[in-house]
Amino acid sequence: GILRQYFPKGSDLSAHSKADLEWVSRQLNERPRQRLDFRTPIEEMDRLLLR
Repeated sequence: GILRQYFPKGSDLSAHSKADLEWVSRQLNERPRQRLDFRTPIEEMDRLLLR
């Protein structure tokens, strides 16, 4: 998946700093997704929680 754009398969995630992992997390959660009608996962979560 898209996580592999940042970390190759078999990567040891413990070798990366917490800041690096948080940066990647933010990048992934702020990326619009076609399956969410081009909303970001964060926007979709907000939409679902504020129903």
